[in-house]
Amino acid sequence: MSFSEMYLNEAISIIKEIDRTTVEKIAKILKDTRDRNGRVFILGVGGGAANASHVVNDFRKLAGLQTYAPTDNVSELTARTNDEGWASVFIEWLKTSRLSGDDLVFIFSVGGGNLEKNISPNLVSAIDHAKSVGASICGVVGRDGGYTGKMADAAIIVPTVSLERITPHTEAIQMLIAHLLVSHPSVQTHETKWESVK
Repeated sequence: MSFSEMYLNEAISIIKEIDRTTVEKIAKILKDTRDRNGRVFILGVGGGAANASHVVNDFRKLAGLQTYAPTDNVSELTARTNDEGWASVFIEWLKTSRLSGDDLVFIFSVGGGNLEKNISPNLVSAIDHAKSVGASICGVVGRDGGYTGKMADAAIIVPTVSLERITPHTEAIQMLIAHLLVSHPSVQTHETKWESVK
């Protein structure tokens, strides 16, 4: 079997195991957030940050959701990292954004946050803050889901089918789920360009 065949077979196995009920729950949370004029704040680092930026575009343009990612503002992100430390960058950004119970914090992470292992402590503090103000929390995370998996209202935990490829599969599935959600009939409000061209 070639590597390509093995990799794609792994991806197929993961997709087959995705919890459809949780995906539908996240779609409802997104719709409910929009209906109450709430905002969506997408948190991610590395590939998750790149995915967050992409999803900000899609949610705003195709779903009419007021959506933001703190990692899109490099000046503020680096200033806060330099002056206050990496662990607090997301919570302080959310505080300045006046995160409220109407809002949704959406997390893209491979590990989901884990203070004991010093994995994404910035996500842990952001989740705690979101909980304290009554904001909804969703995520697409890998491994065992980490802190996100324990604390979120709804989290897709990407099944591990290969210990050697947890990160690439998780980050790929994040975008698969994001595109599913923005295409969901209860979430999408505007047609995509190419599908609207007759």
